[in-house]
Amino acid sequence: MANISDAEWKIMNVLWEQSPCTITQLTKTLAESTGWTKHTIITLLKRLEEKDAVYYEEGGKAKQYYAKLPQNEVVIEETKHFLDKTFKGRLGLMMNAMIREEAITKEEIDELYQILENSKAGE
Repeated sequence: MANISDAEWKIMNVLWEQSPCTITQLTKTLAESTGWTKHTIITLLKRLEEKDAVYYEEGGKAKQYYAKLPQNEVVIEETKHFLDKTFKGRLGLMMNAMIREEAITKEEIDELYQILENSKAGE
Protein backbone atom coordinates (compact mmCIF):
# COMPACT_ATOMS: atom_id res chain seq x y z
CA MET A 1 0.00 0.00 0.00
CA ALA A 2 1.35 3.41 -0.96
CA ASN A 3 1.42 6.16 1.62
CA ILE A 4 -1.71 8.23 1.91
CA SER A 5 -1.20 12.01 1.92
CA ASP A 6 -2.84 14.31 4.46
CA ALA A 7 -5.32 15.47 1.81
CA GLU A 8 -6.17 11.88 0.89
CA TRP A 9 -6.74 11.09 4.58
CA LYS A 10 -9.53 13.68 4.64
CA ILE A 11 -11.34 11.86 1.85
CA MET A 12 -10.71 8.44 3.37
CA ASN A 13 -12.12 9.60 6.72
CA VAL A 14 -15.33 10.75 5.04
CA LEU A 15 -15.63 7.48 3.12
CA TRP A 16 -15.04 5.41 6.27
CA GLU A 17 -17.79 7.35 8.03
CA GLN A 18 -20.39 7.66 5.26
CA SER A 19 -19.81 5.34 2.30
CA PRO A 20 -20.89 5.43 -0.38
CA CYS A 21 -20.35 9.04 -1.44
CA THR A 22 -20.56 10.76 -4.77
CA ILE A 23 -18.04 13.40 -5.83
CA THR A 24 -20.71 16.04 -5.15
CA GLN A 25 -21.31 14.71 -1.63
CA LEU A 26 -17.57 14.62 -0.91
CA THR A 27 -17.20 18.18 -2.21
CA LYS A 28 -20.04 19.45 -0.02
CA THR A 29 -18.75 17.60 3.03
CA LEU A 30 -15.18 18.86 2.66
CA ALA A 31 -15.76 22.31 1.14
CA GLU A 32 -16.04 24.23 4.41
CA SER A 33 -13.00 22.70 6.10
CA THR A 34 -10.77 22.55 3.00
CA GLY A 35 -12.11 24.91 0.36
CA TRP A 36 -11.62 22.16 -2.23
CA THR A 37 -13.45 22.21 -5.52
CA LYS A 38 -14.96 19.27 -7.34
CA HIS A 39 -11.80 19.09 -9.48
CA THR A 40 -9.58 18.70 -6.41
CA ILE A 41 -11.79 15.89 -5.11
CA ILE A 42 -11.62 14.14 -8.50
CA THR A 43 -7.82 14.38 -8.53
CA LEU A 44 -7.52 13.01 -5.01
CA LEU A 45 -9.95 10.17 -5.75
CA LYS A 46 -7.92 9.21 -8.83
CA ARG A 47 -4.78 9.06 -6.69
CA LEU A 48 -6.57 6.93 -4.11
CA GLU A 49 -7.81 4.60 -6.86
CA GLU A 50 -4.23 4.23 -8.12
CA LYS A 51 -3.19 3.34 -4.57
CA ASP A 52 -6.02 0.77 -4.47
CA ALA A 53 -7.52 2.53 -1.45
CA VAL A 54 -10.93 3.38 -2.93
CA TYR A 55 -13.24 2.02 -5.58
CA TYR A 56 -16.48 3.11 -7.14
CA GLU A 57 -19.64 1.58 -8.49
CA GLU A 58 -21.82 3.12 -11.13
CA GLY A 59 -24.99 4.25 -9.42
CA GLY A 60 -27.79 6.27 -10.93
CA LYS A 61 -26.42 9.58 -12.19
CA ALA A 62 -23.10 9.48 -10.37
CA LYS A 63 -20.34 7.12 -9.29
CA GLN A 64 -20.63 5.88 -5.72
CA TYR A 65 -17.22 5.85 -3.98
CA TYR A 66 -16.25 3.46 -1.20
CA ALA A 67 -13.17 2.97 0.94
CA LYS A 68 -11.57 -0.27 -0.25
CA LEU A 69 -9.21 -0.64 2.69
CA PRO A 70 -10.38 -1.05 6.29
CA GLN A 71 -9.57 1.96 8.47
CA ASN A 72 -7.66 -0.06 11.07
CA GLU A 73 -5.43 -1.60 8.37
CA VAL A 74 -4.52 1.81 6.95
CA VAL A 75 -3.90 3.31 10.40
CA ILE A 76 -1.56 0.45 11.35
CA GLU A 77 0.33 0.65 8.05
CA GLU A 78 0.69 4.45 8.24
CA THR A 79 1.79 4.23 11.88
CA LYS A 80 4.47 1.68 10.99
CA HIS A 81 5.67 3.90 8.14
CA PHE A 82 5.78 6.96 10.42
CA LEU A 83 7.67 5.15 13.17
CA ASP A 84 10.16 3.69 10.73
CA LYS A 85 10.71 7.02 8.99
CA THR A 86 10.90 9.11 12.15
CA PHE A 87 12.43 6.82 14.75
CA LYS A 88 14.02 4.12 12.59
CA GLY A 89 11.88 1.52 14.35
CA ARG A 90 12.99 2.64 17.81
CA LEU A 91 9.68 2.77 19.63
CA GLY A 92 11.37 3.39 22.98
CA LEU A 93 12.93 6.58 21.64
CA MET A 94 9.51 7.85 20.54
CA MET A 95 7.84 7.01 23.85
CA ASN A 96 10.65 8.64 25.81
CA ALA A 97 10.30 11.83 23.73
CA MET A 98 6.52 11.90 24.18
CA ILE A 99 6.74 11.42 27.93
CA ARG A 100 9.50 14.02 28.28
CA GLU A 101 7.48 16.57 26.27
CA GLU A 102 4.30 15.71 28.19
CA ALA A 103 2.60 14.81 24.91
CA ILE A 104 1.11 11.76 26.56
CA THR A 105 -1.08 11.71 29.66
CA LYS A 106 -0.82 9.48 32.70
CA GLU A 107 -4.02 7.75 31.60
CA GLU A 108 -2.52 7.03 28.17
CA ILE A 109 0.64 5.66 29.80
CA ASP A 110 -1.52 3.39 31.96
CA GLU A 111 -3.45 2.28 28.87
CA LEU A 112 -0.21 1.48 27.01
CA TYR A 113 1.10 -0.41 30.02
CA GLN A 114 -2.09 -2.48 30.10
CA ILE A 115 -1.81 -3.21 26.37
CA LEU A 116 1.77 -4.40 26.86
CA GLU A 117 0.81 -6.54 29.84
CA ASN A 118 -2.06 -8.13 27.88
CA SER A 119 0.29 -8.78 24.98
CA LYS A 120 2.80 -10.51 27.28
CA ALA A 121 0.06 -12.66 28.77
CA GLY A 122 -1.02 -13.79 25.30
CA GLU A 123 2.45 -15.01 24.26
